[in-house]
Amino acid sequence: MDADNEAKGKVSDQAMQNPQALAALQDKVDSVSHSASIMDSLPKSVKRRVNALKNLQVNSTHIEAKFYKEVHELERKYSALYQPLFDKRRNIVSGEVEPTDEECEWQSDHEEEAALAEDLKKKAAIEEKTEDANEEKPKGIPEFWLTIFRSVDMLSDMLQEHDEPILKHLQDIKVTFSGPDQPMSFTLEFHFEPNEYFTNTVLTKVYKMKSEPDAEDPFSFEGPEIIDCEGCEIDWHKGKDVTVKTIKKKQKHKGRGTARVITKQVPNDSFFNFFNPIKVSPDKELDEDSEFTLATDFEIGHFFRERIVPRAVLYFTGEALEDDESFEEEELDEGEEEEQDEEDEDDEEEGDSKTGDPQPAECKQQ
Repeated sequence: MDADNEAKGKVSDQAMQNPQALAALQDKVDSVSHSASIMDSLPKSVKRRVNALKNLQVNSTHIEAKFYKEVHELERKYSALYQPLFDKRRNIVSGEVEPTDEECEWQSDHEEEAALAEDLKKKAAIEEKTEDANEEKPKGIPEFWLTIFRSVDMLSDMLQEHDEPILKHLQDIKVTFSGPDQPMSFTLEFHFEPNEYFTNTVLTKVYKMKSEPDAEDPFSFEGPEIIDCEGCEIDWHKGKDVTVKTIKKKQKHKGRGTARVITKQVPNDSFFNFFNPIKVSPDKELDEDSEFTLATDFEIGHFFRERIVPRAVLYFTGEALEDDESFEEEELDEGEEEEQDEEDEDDEEEGDSKTGDPQPAECKQQ
């Protein structure tokens, strides 16, 4: 009995130390108790009908799962249509192809630029020719992907100084989707030109997905979710592995009292740890830090798939970053408005109490 109480105490302590887990648990308890209280108050004949509705809801959830599977097939189909454009993007970035003058024309959104006087245009063209004659002509678009990594907060947080020379060799990132007869997944492919760091030309990361309702909790289904990921082995050249570092340590002999210096390799922070994710085991629960790391990994994989790969040039120029920031500001403004509304309500209530106005019956304290 004491052991049971001690175990309960430990679980309680862990919950109190994790506010998010505690809040989630409280929400679940509130939801269950609310549902139970409603069902308990219903006549038996009405309960039967509510159970029938819940069975209909389960059937609806299974249809929703089929919908998402068809969406996955559409993504796979349209991925093949996008790919020729992405291949051309890669060729321009790497310098394998030089776009034509017609392909390089871009309509400016700024009217003042469009209305620039003809003489200024000519002057600008002369200056540009002079600059072109003097400057080195770079191949393709140098550091295209590295610039994106530096610009996007989610990626720059993973980026270390020793990763940057390697990512200068990154030529393309692709997304491929699992076939119709395979379990749902998508794969990120990072294509590198030959370099002095590793022999791989492609590094891959597979994200495995689940798109069917849980038998024990079908109403929790909200569409496909990433449930696991799998990296690849990087064949590093000798002395070039940036995911480990060598440290020297003094070791003292207990008996003789002599000391010696030993060297050992320890893990090192690097973007390339992305290709060696945490292993998920169905028999073993992850600790809180591992769960957070894995959830972040899933979020990054999803971001590559949904944002970075399809809109790479806009992240290179920063235009997509401005869109993301605008969206965040809009969300913040809405939150501020809600907060202001709450403050106004509090002020009104305070004013009512000061003037002695009676509270509505349902608001009176017992």
